[in-house]
Amino acid sequence: MKKLFIITGELSGDAHAAAVVQRLKEMHSEIEIEAIGGTNLQKQGVKLFVDHTKMSAMGLSLKIIIDHLSLGKRVVNYLKNEYKPDMVLLIDYGGFNLNIAKFLNKSGIKVYYYIPPQIWASRKWRINTVKKYIDKVMTIFPFEKKMYDEYGIDAEFVGHPLVSQLPQKADRDVFFEKYKLDKNKKLISIFPGSRVFELKNLMSIFLKSAKIIKEKYPDSQFVISQAPSINDEVFKKYFKHSNLQVIKGDNQALLSVSDALILASGTVALEAALYGTPMIISYRGPQILYYIYKIVRCIDRVCLPNIILNKDVIPELLQNDSNSEIIAKNILHILNDEKYKESMVSNLNDVKNILSAKEASKEVAKIISCNI
Repeated sequence: MKKLFIITGELSGDAHAAAVVQRLKEMHSEIEIEAIGGTNLQKQGVKLFVDHTKMSAMGLSLKIIIDHLSLGKRVVNYLKNEYKPDMVLLIDYGGFNLNIAKFLNKSGIKVYYYIPPQIWASRKWRINTVKKYIDKVMTIFPFEKKMYDEYGIDAEFVGHPLVSQLPQKADRDVFFEKYKLDKNKKLISIFPGSRVFELKNLMSIFLKSAKIIKEKYPDSQFVISQAPSINDEVFKKYFKHSNLQVIKGDNQALLSVSDALILASGTVALEAALYGTPMIISYRGPQILYYIYKIVRCIDRVCLPNIILNKDVIPELLQNDSNSEIIAKNILHILNDEKYKESMVSNLNDVKNILSAKEASKEVAKIISCNI
């Protein structure tokens, strides 16, 4: 019986892994699978070497580093001396997985990587580690494959998992009734980020933008999204002196029914693109960190839809441009200029078509099935 071992480090990776396992079992019934993962993999009948919950802890504390090193040593010893898999599939979680790949490779274990680190965005020198220790890379963006091809690395674009995992658009009427929104007004939704650092730097700017937009476009209404990862007390600390409605835990539905979005940069922009919702991206932080980012970055764009299309479709308002007046001006452009809005939506549909060309979990399962 063939053996596969999967290594994930957080909830999203666990979900992606479970989708692959489900497809793999349909194609390859005689396969034994163990993993470092979570509940999604367990539901697929995968035996866990360890639950990855503690791995997703944020920060660089000495305890976290020691825990990661200890786990890495234990899993390598287990795979080399006991389990002896035909292949190890790494999923996302680059800091841990790239390091463990070195030891797996030296132990003669075949290593495949699905959802590799975003080397294209920064610290491109890590591609040398990939070339040396990874047997095959399965990318979720087509431009990633081109980059790996240039370095002679075996890579294949498999599609983006978000395409099949994202819920359908919400029913606008039902959503508006649920949250008592005015169906006759444009809905502008604000997503200030999922980390305290982002709330601190963006919340007040976004709230001032909403005030300016409301003054110039009275038939507008605003909702601000509270990320599930931010507890209520922390959120309230940065959400003072505002009467905007807060919605928590319904992010994707909110993205899908909005007329325009004010977003902190991140995966949320890709989700919005797949829903075809017009948006602007705005982000800022301490100036010194921005200078460091400009040094280590590999591409000029930060918004995934822009990167995928290799052109400026979504306004990227960074650092000094991340101010209330400029944000308001760009949102008003979307609200007032129908041709501009239609052009943006058309480009976002192109993003969806590119990423939907293949079903990621099916393609990954197919590659594993043929090579294990």
